[in-house]
Amino acid sequence: MNKLKGKIALVTGASRGIGRSIALHLAQAGALVVVHYSKRKEEAESVVDQIKQDGGSAFAISADLSTFNDINNALLIIS
Repeated sequence: MNKLKGKIALVTGASRGIGRSIALHLAQAGALVVVHYSKRKEEAESVVDQIKQDGGSAFAISADLSTFNDINNALLIIS
């Protein structure tokens, strides 16, 4: 399924739980998935690895979404 091919999906809290499931589904739909995490780098990288193994595209990014500088830096990396 490639309904989201050419789209970028930023999934906050994507290293586990509901965020992880959403990230995997968006990748299956063809989106480039940005896997956000705050503290669980290994878990986020695991999600990225799973997406790539399934033929999708993803990368992980750490950011404190309560601070302007982190949000700004994350957006610069994504773009």
